[in-house]
Amino acid sequence: MNVKNKAVFLDRDGVLNKELGDYVCRLEDFKVLEHNFAALKELQKRGYLLIVATNQGGLDKGWYTEEQLAEMHQHLKNTYAAHGVTFTDIYYCPHHPLFTGACECRKPKPGLLLRGIKEYDLEPSLSYFIGDRERDVEAGQAAGVTGILINSDQPIGEVLHLIK
Repeated sequence: MNVKNKAVFLDRDGVLNKELGDYVCRLEDFKVLEHNFAALKELQKRGYLLIVATNQGGLDKGWYTEEQLAEMHQHLKNTYAAHGVTFTDIYYCPHHPLFTGACECRKPKPGLLLRGIKEYDLEPSLSYFIGDRERDVEAGQAAGVTGILINSDQPIGEVLHLIK
């Protein structure tokens, strides 16, 4: 019998880095939430892959470039890696409905999560999605993943008891 993997999907802004109330467009405004290092390390110890799933409609709006986004994501990976946390992947939706129209990857649609489920042979019923917006929970539910809603910038350690 093939044993599937399990993951914790994570929204980015307000979960892994400080929520600014608007798009984080520049590396100098990208502030990693250091209080999450230990909790994410614990989830890895429990055997969870950590996958980021984030809407980045600012790309469609022209507020920042793919290169700037890549810099922010590299900074995110490097900062967490220095504390023993590895992100398996970072998925993002570059679309904004006012510019591109509807797409399957912008949360609350489940496209980013379904991609992760397929690419990493995940069992949705054993996986979770931590986000600070209702659309994150909705995307999780649509993908068969348990959604956990937190407040923006809330420590993930406060919801570890919800993850088996």
